[in-house]
Amino acid sequence: MIQNRSSVRPCGCAAAALLASATLLSQSPGGAPGAPQQPNPQQTPSTVPSPQPEARPANSVQSMGDQAFISDAMQGNEAEVQLAQLAQQKSQSQDVKQFAQKMAADHAQMNQKWFEPEAKRLGVSEPKGPSKKVKKLIAKLQGLSGDEFDKEYITAMLKDHHDDLKEFKQEADASQDPSVKQIAQQAADIISQHLQLAEQVAKNHNIPVEGKEISSK
Repeated sequence: MIQNRSSVRPCGCAAAALLASATLLSQSPGGAPGAPQQPNPQQTPSTVPSPQPEARPANSVQSMGDQAFISDAMQGNEAEVQLAQLAQQKSQSQDVKQFAQKMAADHAQMNQKWFEPEAKRLGVSEPKGPSKKVKKLIAKLQGLSGDEFDKEYITAMLKDHHDDLKEFKQEADASQDPSVKQIAQQAADIISQHLQLAEQVAKNHNIPVEGKEISSK
C-alpha cells in the first residue's frame, strides 16, 4: 500500500519476501485442506540475491524520485503488515487468515531484505507510522466482523496490489539507478503474485474483482 505523492515523479506505490510456495496459500501453518492451487512463483525475496550496492547517484530530480519511491514503499509495506495482522485476528475465514499470514510475512521481509538497506544507502528516513488513509482503513476494519470484514479487507488488497503493481513497474522503467531499478522489478513480480492470490480469495467469497461480480465454482 504505497501512498500517492505529488513531487518529482508520480508513484502511488503501496506494498509489495514472498515465501516460496507451490500452492495458493496452502503452505501456511494450519492451512485448510483443499486450498486453491497457485502457480509456482518465479521469484521470492528469500531466493533472489540482494542487489549489490551502487554508488549513490548525484542529487537530481531522478534521485529524489527514487528516494520518494523507497520511502513510500517502506511505508506501504508496513501498512500491509498491520492490516494483515488485523485480518489474522478478526477474520473467521481460513483462506483469508492464510492470505493475511502470507502478506504479513512477505511485506515485512521485503522491507528487511530490500527497502531498508536501500533507504540507508540513499539516506532515506524510515516512515513514521501509517498514513492517514491507512489509519482510516484500520479504524473501519476494526468495526467490522465476519463476511463484512473479509469483503472490506480483500477489496482493499485487490485495489492496493493492482495500483502498486502499476507504480512499481513504472519505477522499474523510469529509474536510472541500477539498484533501485532491480528492487522495483523484483518487488513488482511479488506484488503480481500477491494480486493473483487476492483475486483467488475474492473469487472464493464472491467479492467483485475489477467491478465484476464473480462466483466461486
